[in-house]
Amino acid sequence: MIRLNLDTNLEKYILSQRGNDKMKLSINNKTRTSVSIDYRAISATLSFSPKFIPGNNEDDLKGKSSYTDLSFRFFPKRFIQTFYYKKVKGFYVENMKDFVPDWQEADAYLQFPDLKVVSFGGTTSYVFNKNFSAKSVYTHSEWQKKSSGSWIPYLDYDVSFFTNTINEVKNKEVQYKIGANMGYFYNWIIRDKVNVAPYLSVGLGGQFSGSQENNEQKENEQFVTLRMEGGLHVGYNSDRFLFGGRMNFRAYTYQKNGEAVENNNLYGLLYIGYRFAPPKVVKNTYDKVQKKIPVL
Repeated sequence: MIRLNLDTNLEKYILSQRGNDKMKLSINNKTRTSVSIDYRAISATLSFSPKFIPGNNEDDLKGKSSYTDLSFRFFPKRFIQTFYYKKVKGFYVENMKDFVPDWQEADAYLQFPDLKVVSFGGTTSYVFNKNFSAKSVYTHSEWQKKSSGSWIPYLDYDVSFFTNTINEVKNKEVQYKIGANMGYFYNWIIRDKVNVAPYLSVGLGGQFSGSQENNEQKENEQFVTLRMEGGLHVGYNSDRFLFGGRMNFRAYTYQKNGEAVENNNLYGLLYIGYRFAPPKVVKNTYDKVQKKIPVL
């Protein structure tokens, strides 16, 4: 199965200090496209932000931004395993009026063109209810006939590298994060081919970071982190064609020197897909791998 996705990637970092205005750092790319390929228990997605889409090319005012995201998802039995790589570069201050009262929409934003975030991470989940099909929600590669829901606990973990250069001073921070989460997912089957699937999860974890300035160690820090995630999916699923939409949000926050640091992600997604018989080389290769790794 091949799916084409179009979504609004509204990723931003919010820095706030008690008694002071919040600084909202956002990327210039507001819309991204992605291509997903799914076969049996494996799903792969490549995402990027093309410049020809309106809203992705306001470089004169907001500076240049780039976004790349590559993810793999596996479904061994009732487990869900995801790995991902993400690279984001080029941020601007979204709320300029909070710092420059006479600032106008036609004026240039304060920019951080060298601010780059590179992340490697993953999640490991387990589906408690054997009658709930996670594949029918995530990749639509299974068919859920009756409405059902399930509690799904999961671990999330990643390492992120933040780099920036201001006035020839190079700054680098490495963050390690791990968290335990509990979520509830429900798949409501309205008709044989139409489903609505809401979910909500909350989590608690830890973050460990170390920073450098011009290759000199500055400090190591540890934080307790809070996370919330949720969304709603509506889709149509047939033997050959499938299409639908999603609205998701993610909120991640921790306290640092009296400041609340947040990473918020809100996006809507539209997708359309088509199923076709796999090439023999793909089927034969998968069958050979499955004999050695039965969970696939």
